[in-house]
Amino acid sequence: MSAADPHHSIFPEWLRKGLDGLYLVSGWLAGLFLISIFVIMLALSAGRPLGIDVPAGDDFASWAMAASAFLGLAHTFRSGEMIRVGLLIERMTGRTRQLFEVAALLIGSAAAVYFAWYAFDMNRTSWEFNDLAQGVIAMPLWIPQIGFSGGLIILAVAMVDELVHVLFGGLPRYEKPAPDTPEEAIERAIQSGA
Repeated sequence: MSAADPHHSIFPEWLRKGLDGLYLVSGWLAGLFLISIFVIMLALSAGRPLGIDVPAGDDFASWAMAASAFLGLAHTFRSGEMIRVGLLIERMTGRTRQLFEVAALLIGSAAAVYFAWYAFDMNRTSWEFNDLAQGVIAMPLWIPQIGFSGGLIILAVAMVDELVHVLFGGLPRYEKPAPDTPEEAIERAIQSGA
């Protein structure tokens, strides 16, 4: 790792590009599922007065909502848009700050891996037992559960990736630099919805 560039990755360039691409694709899929929710809800709303029934529309909208929420986690984390409680860490500097960042990433990674493992296990169990949805369309439950378990697995990979990066002396890539001007601080607050 280069001491001159703390954002440099310890991973080979092909792996770094692959992981960053995985997080980006996950974010794009979350966006596509969000659009599908809009289309489904629009079809349900427009179909009622026209007498058009969308079978299991509510089921598909809820599955798309879960996929959108979980597939977007890794991209949100890596973009620095995930909510973090930084009141304590932001006041620290140097080695102390790095230790607290590592501790926070270690706890977060452990939680993400734990939830990813059990989400994968739930998905696998649904596939093995051929669980079916209870709604109008008897869809195998493992299909809509892929978005949930896949999103958690990708989040776990992203958090472990960041943990390894910070352990080897890199600066957290999810952390945005301090604003240079008051106007930039206001613009960031507007964009984040704060």
